[in-house]
Amino acid sequence: ERLVESGGGLVQPGGSLRLSCAASGFNFNLYAMGWFRRAPGKASELVAAINSDDDRTYYTDSVKGRFTIARDNALNTLYLEMNNLKPEDTALYSCAKSQGPLFSLAPHSYGYWGKGTQVTVTS
Repeated sequence: ERLVESGGGLVQPGGSLRLSCAASGFNFNLYAMGWFRRAPGKASELVAAINSDDDRTYYTDSVKGRFTIARDNALNTLYLEMNNLKPEDTALYSCAKSQGPLFSLAPHSYGYWGKGTQVTVTS
């Protein structure tokens, strides 16, 4: 199994980034996926999640209306579109594979994680 994130970078407040997570080594279309972030000195946080067949999504309150999670099962790729970025969004963002087709809010339900891509929002 392999998850490789990309798309992070340095952006000014109000800017946008699109993160990608390329999956390989497992049947991507059978598993819910999530995006987590970890800021320095803080616990890991589930930012967004999506079911295996793209019929339901979850967003933590602080990103609702600004972030959009999506997946392309034909390309084995997970995305996170981030708009109107704020300094408090600065973190290492990692994608994670759930243990089944329905997402869970519990971190321990995600059995495999990528190494992450850094997002820094600063003026």
